[in-house]
Amino acid sequence: MKYLVISDIHGNLEAFRAVLAHAARKRRDAVLFLGDAVGYGAAPNQVIERLREMGAAVIGVRGNHDRVVIDPGEGAVFFNPHARRAAHWSSEVLTAVNRRYLGSIPIGPRQVEDDLIICHGSPTDEDEYLFSEMEAQAAFAHVTASVTFFGHSHVPCVFERAEVEGQESLGGMLLRGTRVVIDLDPSRQYLINPGSVGQPRDRDPRASYGMYDSAARRFTLYRVIYNVEAARRRILAAGLPHLLADRLLHGA
Repeated sequence: MKYLVISDIHGNLEAFRAVLAHAARKRRDAVLFLGDAVGYGAAPNQVIERLREMGAAVIGVRGNHDRVVIDPGEGAVFFNPHARRAAHWSSEVLTAVNRRYLGSIPIGPRQVEDDLIICHGSPTDEDEYLFSEMEAQAAFAHVTASVTFFGHSHVPCVFERAEVEGQESLGGMLLRGTRVVIDLDPSRQYLINPGSVGQPRDRDPRASYGMYDSAARRFTLYRVIYNVEAARRRILAAGLPHLLADRLLHGA
């Protein structure tokens, strides 16, 4: 199976459009959505409508912002003031049909194939960030699949776990570049983050997404230029905090 892998769109229609256009000529059987369609950005309805248009091709899990936008009582207290304001605004502007769709996205983790699962934060907690090798080691302890895709941190990266002569070996690396290809060893386990479509945080403002061929066990990360200024103006026009607009310029 060939998958388009997307995460953390965060209401950024301009970035999502650019990713879909870039991926349009790449063959895919399904779309793996790792959560957070909404929050921060000012086009939540338009983003959800595009997910809805993909129909049954989308295999998704909800993100923490998706959860809070549906019900602000479910964790908004843990958001910073800017994120909380954006979530409240998104909740107010969502149409009924888009709210139902967002609410129907299941909680992760979700098994896609025998050897492939997806989640938002970590396999045990959609709010948990995986930044370090220590955090990845704890996550690996809860999965048997060799490939797990996750989001939430907005940072494209891969963690690799192997057993060599009975000893565990674990390493991680950031994924940088316009196109990064990784061939996955079937004897090892991987935690892979495709980065964020709508709000990158690795000092690269380009939208980030991945393609995964499960038969060939090949993951390819892509970075795509999009109209950041248009996304920024949309946020400001909605009356949302300047910080949410300006951070898009720097990928931070």
